[in-house]
Amino acid sequence: MKKVAADRIPEKRSRRNFLKSSAGAAGTFLIVPRRVLGGTGFVAPNDKINVAMIGCGGQGLVDTGNLIKFPELQYIAVADPMEEWDYREFYFGGTAGRLAAKRIIENKYADDRQRAGYSGCRAYEDFREMLDRETGIDAVTVETTDSLHALASLAALKRGKHVYCQKPLTHDIYEAREMARVAREAKVATQMGNQGHAMEGNKLITEWIQSGAIGEVTEVQCWTDRPAGMWPQGVEVPKETPSVPRALNWNLWVGPAADRPYHPIYLPFRWRGFWDFGTGSLGDMGCHIMDTPVSVLGLRHPVSMEAVATTPRTRDTYPVGSMLRYEFAGQNGRPGIVMTWMDGGLMPFRPPELEAGRRLGDKDGGVLFRGTRGVLMCGCFGESPRLIPESAMQKFVRPPKTLPRTEGIYREWVDAMKGKEPASSNFEVSGPLTEIVLLGNIGLRYPNQKLEYDSAQMKITNLDEANQYVRRSYQGGWGA
Repeated sequence: MKKVAADRIPEKRSRRNFLKSSAGAAGTFLIVPRRVLGGTGFVAPNDKINVAMIGCGGQGLVDTGNLIKFPELQYIAVADPMEEWDYREFYFGGTAGRLAAKRIIENKYADDRQRAGYSGCRAYEDFREMLDRETGIDAVTVETTDSLHALASLAALKRGKHVYCQKPLTHDIYEAREMARVAREAKVATQMGNQGHAMEGNKLITEWIQSGAIGEVTEVQCWTDRPAGMWPQGVEVPKETPSVPRALNWNLWVGPAADRPYHPIYLPFRWRGFWDFGTGSLGDMGCHIMDTPVSVLGLRHPVSMEAVATTPRTRDTYPVGSMLRYEFAGQNGRPGIVMTWMDGGLMPFRPPELEAGRRLGDKDGGVLFRGTRGVLMCGCFGESPRLIPESAMQKFVRPPKTLPRTEGIYREWVDAMKGKEPASSNFEVSGPLTEIVLLGNIGLRYPNQKLEYDSAQMKITNLDEANQYVRRSYQGGWGA
């Protein structure tokens, strides 16, 4: 993929360029009347929302690249255990790390006449020190390893900060429940970074299914190609112990995970496939792909789930591929729903309704909804929804667009911080979705065993030892 210059914040480069709409929105949003300020998009310095970034890797800079366009926001601090890291090997491109982030932010503001009185961006190794010292922070973004999402977000929430956290929201189920609770009590604006939630495809699918386009949905199939060579899974931890790079605080990067020697197999991007740091293919893409059926069908907590996995499955990493079956109880007179998840290249059998030569989903994955009167297919993020076969789509009379549309997840979060409607994937919404995703990862530790789940007790009722993964133990003196 195209590489990005070291001093340029990368943006998503794909059909998901809906994010660019945020830039247009930012340029016309006024905090006070234009006649007072004398210019479109001008925001008085005292009205700015001071933002800090926790985790300055590739995704951190992607989010910053989108949020920094909003004149209401002002980045004043960043935190990351890594000073600087070459990301040219990865699809993010460019250079990341706290010093790179600081330089990018300050270069962006250097010629901005609206930044009168801007005192620069401070860089920290430890986000805890940053939150203690930077008393002017109003909001934080969290783009760390999955293992630190909850700890960093909760530290900010308990200080009354607005929080934007990358997906998956947390590393374990208890953390997801706790994040929603603390955010509710703090009365702050929250958002999880699953951009598809605000996209047109998911709105259309909701309206179509609610209109009865395919009858009552009884079965859903979701899949992704990940890891697809993007990070290792099914491997053991290397035995070599190379020297820690000078620019990296390794102990801080390990965070609440068990101590281990440094090895480049983990970072900057490869940590996703390791149990202790990431949440595997399911955690990476489940909050995107499974969000479509979960939100469209109003699913909450499954009553059971079962997993099967390819080999090798190791003590240290997720399996190369897996298949999960979730069962959701019927509600409000509707039938129960079975949802299947597949990753690592596993895909559903080709539905007989799909014409020869047509792709199943898209390159990143997809969703199939099977109802009592038809089948609906879409790609990752709910994109390109179609009834199949195509003849059914051609006959379909689309219902009116009744759901509100927005300009994307970033605009939603900014507006929520300004006192408007809550963001659509706030922690009350994204917390339960994250629980569904992470229950699947517990199942992967006990393949070929059906796990019964009591959501009220947050407990697996038929295999007590599995509950150790509902709420993990933190190492190294870390605690929520």
